Amino acid sequence: MKVGHVGINVNDMQISKRFYMELFDFEIIFEETKEDRKYIFLGHDGEIVVTLWEQSDKKFSTNSAGLHHLAFIVDTIDELIIFEKKLELLKVEKIYDKIVSHAEGADSGGIYFYGPDSVRLEVCVATGIDKCNPGVKEDSSCGFF
Repeated sequence: MKVGHVGINVNDMQISKRFYMELFDFEIIFEETKEDRKYIFLGHDGEIVVTLWEQSDKKFSTNSAGLHHLAFIVDTIDELIIFEKKLELLKVEKIYDKIVSHAEGADSGGIYFYGPDSVRLEVCVATGIDKCNPGVKEDSSCGFF
């Protein structure tokens, strides 16, 4: 079993659609744009990865149960570094100012940042993080940010 897709409530469909499509190179799989029913399925090669639903009037909250963060994984540290440059180019707010390891001494880690509705997002790599001078203990972990 694996996760099929993740659905995210958003405040403004156009802002969120642009953000996820530009940053992750998603394509539109399906889109409904009726005045009271706006949602979109985004993904790659016809497979849905993320669905966006315009039915929220609040920012993402860390004070209630629900989604902690959404993580995407890339295959190599080079892909992660390229993605970090894309974040900077698009002026996306990062949680840490650098790539950090998942735990002190770990070979895995990633980049943590916010989506347009303050949803916490991560792009990570399973190995190779030691090659890019990752963060140390105080910057490590995707658990409590």
